[in-house]
Amino acid sequence: MRRKIPSTAALSAFEAAARHQSFTKAADELAVTQSAVCRQIGSLEDFLGVKLFRRDRRGVTLTEAGLAYSRKVASRLDGVEQDTLEIMAKGGHGGTLELAVVPTFATKWLLPRLPLFIGEHPDITVNLTAHTRPFLFDDTEFDAAIHAGVAAWPGTEGQFLMRESLIAVCSPSLIAPRTRLAPTDWKRYPLLQQSTRPYAWRDWFASRGLQIEGDMSGPKFELFSMLAEAAVHGIGIALIPRLLIEDELRRGVLAQVVKYEQLSDRSYYFIYPERKSDNAALTVFRDWIEGQARRYRESAGLS
Repeated sequence: MRRKIPSTAALSAFEAAARHQSFTKAADELAVTQSAVCRQIGSLEDFLGVKLFRRDRRGVTLTEAGLAYSRKVASRLDGVEQDTLEIMAKGGHGGTLELAVVPTFATKWLLPRLPLFIGEHPDITVNLTAHTRPFLFDDTEFDAAIHAGVAAWPGTEGQFLMRESLIAVCSPSLIAPRTRLAPTDWKRYPLLQQSTRPYAWRDWFASRGLQIEGDMSGPKFELFSMLAEAAVHGIGIALIPRLLIEDELRRGVLAQVVKYEQLSDRSYYFIYPERKSDNAALTVFRDWIEGQARRYRESAGLS
């Protein structure tokens, strides 16, 4: 079926005229005559069956439909231009990967390692966008996702990266290091809650054979990065995957409250649609991140 798409020449003339609110200025920018711009816009209006400009003695102004269409056309043309410049610059080599990522994992684990990938593969550009829930790849421009859950979702292939190991941490100013907490001591401190995991503390205590009153009470935060920052500032005790707070532990701004770790039922996966399994840039990145994850698991004793 033939696509219902106007000519790029007509769209370019319309975008320039809409931006300048002038056929004359659009013609100057495009290095064509004013009559050529008029013809292109006239053909576009005939194609659409909609008037895009009002014409009077003082010049032209966009109609309401023209204003809405111009914004969309400008965005699409900008995207095409960006893609064109990219492939021209790279001569057809390399590529760009659009990754959906859970934000704290991307900030705290992936980004510190990403310069290694860039150094090894400078011809591949990796773009990161925060995304916390499963989605349909066909409805997005994402090539792959890094997801925290129990498995990959239907229609995708998943590369296991690592399991979560949850630890209780707080600022040394809240609880001095090496202080031993008895079960009855926990209720003396605020338990910081992750809003998307309301039973996290209860499960963590249960794995230690404990029942703590008020285990679901306390300030709620959506992201682990927020939990970590709240804990650093002494607001309470946070339950966070160790891999997300390695830097804070190393710097001593967070300390482990008890020497206990719980392997949660969630793992991190690199997920991509089956139809992209042979994408060259994606394959290179998948192999690289799997190698990085394997080394992390070995160093953390999670293999």
